[in-house]
Amino acid sequence: MNPESRTLAAGRRASILEALHREGVVRISDLSERMGVTAVTLRRDIAHLAGEGLLHRVHGGATLRAAASPSPEAPPLDAAHRGAAGMLVPSLDYYWPDVVRGAEEEASAHGLRVLLRGSSYESADDRPQLERLLDNEDVCGLIAAPSPTAPSAAATIEWLSTLDTPVVLVERVAAVGPRQAVVESVVSDHALGAAMAVHHLASLGHRKVGVVTSENSPTSPHVHRGWSDACAELGFDPGSTVDTAVPRPGTAGWDAALDEVFDGLAATGTTAVLVHADTEAMALVQRAEQRGVRVPSGLSVVAYDDEVAALFTPALTAVRPPRRSIGRAAVSLLAARLHDPDRPTHRVVITPSLRVRDSTAPPA
Repeated sequence: MNPESRTLAAGRRASILEALHREGVVRISDLSERMGVTAVTLRRDIAHLAGEGLLHRVHGGATLRAAASPSPEAPPLDAAHRGAAGMLVPSLDYYWPDVVRGAEEEASAHGLRVLLRGSSYESADDRPQLERLLDNEDVCGLIAAPSPTAPSAAATIEWLSTLDTPVVLVERVAAVGPRQAVVESVVSDHALGAAMAVHHLASLGHRKVGVVTSENSPTSPHVHRGWSDACAELGFDPGSTVDTAVPRPGTAGWDAALDEVFDGLAATGTTAVLVHADTEAMALVQRAEQRGVRVPSGLSVVAYDDEVAALFTPALTAVRPPRRSIGRAAVSLLAARLHDPDRPTHRVVITPSLRVRDSTAPPA
């Protein structure tokens, strides 16, 4: 940098500090208009001053260093940084409502609100929805669960990773680029939840524990992995029992798939099964009644999701993902990123819980 450039930079930085001491907080957009300097130049100046410990960077501007929080979790945002967390989820009627409620609770504590949009698991491209959220001038960050099976999924994640706006993925993990940079995320440890179910059944005396998963759920691979790992740990042979994926209840092939499950249970002598998700588990119990198999004396069943499992008869033992905590953690990460744009990337994993009810018992 030549002497003239250094002089100009020093003058800009002095003006930034003067505005900070006068106002307590500054926004890059306001400084750019006031000083006639580009936002890129001001971000460099603020980064330089932050490196010297003279101010604290926040999303879109800076605060005095004394205003920075010493806690890794963000306190309520100051008025200059409050706004909306744009949130995109793939369903508004199953699993996700509790995630959204948790997000709204945490957002309120931080002086934020949630701007919610719904997509679907069949979405071909979630980017247009996300772009519309970003078009809202109140949106200061995104919380997103883009479809992992969409043709554009990889491109959408890549695009999200390039945004200046903070992004937190929910129930999704991603790493992008040649260096596999991690995108901030909050997920349930579904594999551990499935393993908890298998260990519970083993503690009752079951030695042949099968698994039935939903063909179209992004959660199913994690549930299957947890089941497989637990079987290996316990010395069970996963190849000697039922291991299948089924279509959604009521769709083409559903009845045939359910009959194949029961034929497999009978042929292998399987006495317990983990089923993802609740709807599939309830349908399986009803088919067991039709085939003269009593639950739990003839077959123990554990559901995965626990949305409505407790309402069924018999009340189903179920693994419950921490949906509300997932939403709260996502907003907490977003608020922390707004307070400190330079903090390390966080990937939060939260443990599900097992709710033991009436559908599991020792094998006859």
